[in-house]
Amino acid sequence: MSLLEILTYPNVKLRDPASALENIDGDVQAKIESMTATMYHAPGVGLAATQVGWGKSVLIYDIGNKDGERALHVLINPRIVDSEGQILSEDEGCLSLPDFRADVKRAEKVLVEAVDRDGNPLRIEAEGLHAIVLQHEIDHLSGRLCIDHISSLKRNLYKRRIQKRLRQK
Repeated sequence: MSLLEILTYPNVKLRDPASALENIDGDVQAKIESMTATMYHAPGVGLAATQVGWGKSVLIYDIGNKDGERALHVLINPRIVDSEGQILSEDEGCLSLPDFRADVKRAEKVLVEAVDRDGNPLRIEAEGLHAIVLQHEIDHLSGRLCIDHISSLKRNLYKRRIQKRLRQK
């Protein structure tokens, strides 16, 4: 298990949609372990495979449990099958968007279908933070970033700040 490089904006690979994962084998399990180590090291609450340059539809997340202990979840080929309501994800951040935080409109509740790392079907009803994290990570698997959900003015300001930083390197 090794730490993986987290791709950061404006890396064009972040815009590539993930393809379905067909076979869960030992290599996939090892990649999930590396993603897990990377997410906890970052530190973050979620990580999509596309953020580490792996073009498969896999995401992991850990929003903790009631006792504050780790509670890792692995979703393979996740998809949102229903959503309702609207919530403002305040101060949402992203490991692929350094130094960026914004208020993002998200669905208040989502129903997600996927399979776990053992290939068992999952059906997750989530709301609040749980729903926000799922939407954020599933967006990554579709090639979308949270900056796609904010005003063009704020998005352009962030893009200019990143371009200026890249010129200074």
